[in-house]
Amino acid sequence: MTGDEATLKRVAMISLHTSPLDQPGTGDAGGMNVYVTELARQLAARDIEVDIFTRATSSQLPASVLAEPGVNVRHIVAGPFEGLTKGELPGQLCVFAREVLRTEAQFDAGHYGVVHSHYWLSGQVGALARDRWGVPLVHTMHTMAKVKNALLAEGDTPEPTARVIGEEQVVAAADILIANTDDEAKDLVNSYDADPARVEVVNPGVDLTLFRPTSQASARERLGLRPDADLLLFVGRIQPLKAPDVLLRAAASLLARDPSRRSRLVVAVVGGPSGTGLERPQALQDVAASLGISDVVRFVPPVSRATLVDWYAAASLVCVPSYNESFGLVAVEAQAVGTPVVAAAVGGLTTAVRDGHSGILIDGHDPDDYARAIERILDAPDLRKMLSKGAIEQASQFSWERTADNTLAVYRRAGSLMRREYVG
Repeated sequence: MTGDEATLKRVAMISLHTSPLDQPGTGDAGGMNVYVTELARQLAARDIEVDIFTRATSSQLPASVLAEPGVNVRHIVAGPFEGLTKGELPGQLCVFAREVLRTEAQFDAGHYGVVHSHYWLSGQVGALARDRWGVPLVHTMHTMAKVKNALLAEGDTPEPTARVIGEEQVVAAADILIANTDDEAKDLVNSYDADPARVEVVNPGVDLTLFRPTSQASARERLGLRPDADLLLFVGRIQPLKAPDVLLRAAASLLARDPSRRSRLVVAVVGGPSGTGLERPQALQDVAASLGISDVVRFVPPVSRATLVDWYAAASLVCVPSYNESFGLVAVEAQAVGTPVVAAAVGGLTTAVRDGHSGILIDGHDPDDYARAIERILDAPDLRKMLSKGAIEQASQFSWERTADNTLAVYRRAGSLMRREYVG
């Protein structure tokens, strides 16, 4: 690959543990799925073909699926189709890597110009492909074990040492690491000893044509919600890391402070169990019951992106109380629709949300702190209006078009670094 981007014809993306075709919001499907899908779509729009390699999870899946023109999802058979947890996937890395290499061997030499791997498992395969194909490896972590373990939710399970070691190996092997935010770049350097010269910050984006300002009244009508509801919304995978229980506890605190709110309060949780949340899939319902707020809480399975726009628009505010986020896609999507965000001041959320302008950032996870922030927005229409305007402005800084352009620049630089390495 040369400095001229026109010479880059094909990209091999590796997303081993979750398919871009999966519905975000449940299982292992989340923001990373959206990231891979949208980046691939934007690259295809620039006449760059993208093959996305992912593990097949059903015998009914075809070997390849044309997701859209220029974007091909290749299903690799590695291990049993069902019942394999993410923790068991390292045992299938060799088989997966062999099949990826076998697929590439069907084409002429130089078929792919770059390998872009997502998450550490994919990075292990990407490192092998890099050396076999003689093309640069660009890797995006998305989440990091050392960071997650340092900010572990109460009762959550730490990431294993094997993952930490695997991530360290990927950091050493990649020609360039893409960090979602400046904070993530610092974590790569400080926690993984990454070479700062090989770390590039590229913010993820949001589909601004889909997630755009929408009438709250119309959205509520479509969802069957009361026009005067105080709707507090959580969107995402239900697991301790995402801390949806903090919103439920904040809602209980809100009602304790003012019981008259109960008649109009609605707490909606849109998403499904994931990660360690799968061990107790009814845990959040149990929390709602123990708090005595089951009557105001609605659990909604993952929805289509179009319906998700309605949920964002219908909400009085969106709460993102995660213990860690590499970026915080939900926060940006909500802001793009014009809905203020109350979020934890952690990780990428400090980039995604502008405190006091597009939402309110909170240090820690004390439900009373969240209740007070929620109360401020609900009880001050002028504040909500100001935050809504700021939310749209903040989200406008993030687009997948910009992400793709910046990622292409990273691909070119990775190729230059790799050539220099081989020249000596």
